[in-house]
Amino acid sequence: MLGAGAYPRPTVVVRRWFFIISSLLVLLIAGLGLAWPGAWWAMAVIGPLIALGIRDSLQTRHTLLRNFPVIGHGRYFMEMIRPEVQQYFIESNIDAFPIEREFRAVVYRRAKGQLDTTPFGTQRDVYRIGYEWASHSLAARPAPGEAPRVVIGGPDCKRPYNASLLNISAMSFGALSKNAVLALNRAAARGGFAHNTGEGGISPYHLEPGGDLIWQIGTGYFGCRTADGRFDPQKFQEQAAQESVRMIELKLSQGAKPGHGGVLPGVKVTEEIARIRGLEPGRTVFSPPAHSAFGNPIEMMEFVAELRRLSGGKPVGFKLCVGRREDFFAICKAMLETGIKPDFITVDGGEGGTGAAPLEFANSVGMPARDAWLFVHSALRGAGLRDDIRLIASGKILSGFHVVRALALGADVCASARGMMLALGCIQSLRCNTNHCPTGITTQDPALYYGLDVTDKAERVARFHAATLHSVMEIVGAMGLDRPCELMPRHIFRRVDDLRVSSLDELYEVLEPGQLVSGEQLPADMRQAWFESRADRWPS
Repeated sequence: MLGAGAYPRPTVVVRRWFFIISSLLVLLIAGLGLAWPGAWWAMAVIGPLIALGIRDSLQTRHTLLRNFPVIGHGRYFMEMIRPEVQQYFIESNIDAFPIEREFRAVVYRRAKGQLDTTPFGTQRDVYRIGYEWASHSLAARPAPGEAPRVVIGGPDCKRPYNASLLNISAMSFGALSKNAVLALNRAAARGGFAHNTGEGGISPYHLEPGGDLIWQIGTGYFGCRTADGRFDPQKFQEQAAQESVRMIELKLSQGAKPGHGGVLPGVKVTEEIARIRGLEPGRTVFSPPAHSAFGNPIEMMEFVAELRRLSGGKPVGFKLCVGRREDFFAICKAMLETGIKPDFITVDGGEGGTGAAPLEFANSVGMPARDAWLFVHSALRGAGLRDDIRLIASGKILSGFHVVRALALGADVCASARGMMLALGCIQSLRCNTNHCPTGITTQDPALYYGLDVTDKAERVARFHAATLHSVMEIVGAMGLDRPCELMPRHIFRRVDDLRVSSLDELYEVLEPGQLVSGEQLPADMRQAWFESRADRWPS
């Protein structure tokens, strides 16, 4: 028995026994080698292990290896293969994150043109709090044909864009490989939907297939920046004049890391990346968390008008993840005061994806998508601005129901990034930030993206897009509606506790047109947020 204050010392024992056993093995092999020289071949196996153990014992970086020579590597090996073991052997169809296997599987099947029905019934717990469903009609109708398109472009837009209900959300070349960008844009050209460039600029791979582009401009102004990183109107005008550029999106923030800037290390600024983004090769570049081209909501609206003028009247909007409601109310007031309105607003949710984000930002910053979509829709409606502005919903759009729910919550069209990545062949290996993506999507390693066949993957993305929109129209018909634009929050229900369900219009308050401006019957917290916001400054 151990006395008081006495503890076993397994680490010392393991290290000591390693040296004892290694010494005995060397002596044994030496002894056998005197009688039979072939025994020395055993050192080809034993020698490297002994050398590894000595190295483990002497290094100071890893305590585990120092205390447990050789066998400690087993822990690092298991840690390395843990994601694969979890994905292939442990997770169920509906409990994995970020994307459940059930949704990954339906994307894969639709992309491949395979059977996408499910047998035996739902695997979801329909009595779980938070479960949501669409209310069907006893006067259900056949699917109303092809999904309608939505015209994006307000009164000041000279060249409106006729958009698909589902488009490719923002992903930059650099975050994606050239083959991935080529496949996505070729799919967009084939399927008639838009491809958002992401904030990394317009690459030749965005232009070559001829698909419609939404050019996203972030705080780094890549592709339209001066040498010191500020906005360059002339470069913008040259880029925006390209025929493939159909809309311009000003990125204020994104769901995965709202309010967070970025750093592009110099080692990643290759000659090609530098040429596309307007940078100096090999030099580290910082993207600030906020724009330098404007400093308050009124200046932002004036910048939107300037982008529209420089682009020749193409639709111009902005993307944001909602944080404080006062911020968005300030933007609404700036629209009212200046008379300048964006043609569209893309609303991303806090659950949005990215190649790399700080854990705290990915987990705990930003309003979730469903709450944000309805809030922005309601705020625009309450300010009397909704009719001229289209709302694009972004954030885990993977299935027909996801699109239907987003439209019911106020969106006009949707954008998906991870859904399109899965259609490309993404296996959710969670290595987007390592440059070691095994499917060649989020890597700049030629040996890896060589395996991504552009022709085949473009066909898959186009099939996924078409099959998802077909699912949308089937659900719309089952709900007894003629068009997706008829969807309302009352068409979607949610279980709120064990005994009660509510439609979303009972859970969320949608303002009446002009209600914010008049201030009539506003909830107290919303009234305070509205009247405290100002168009000439961001709320402090």
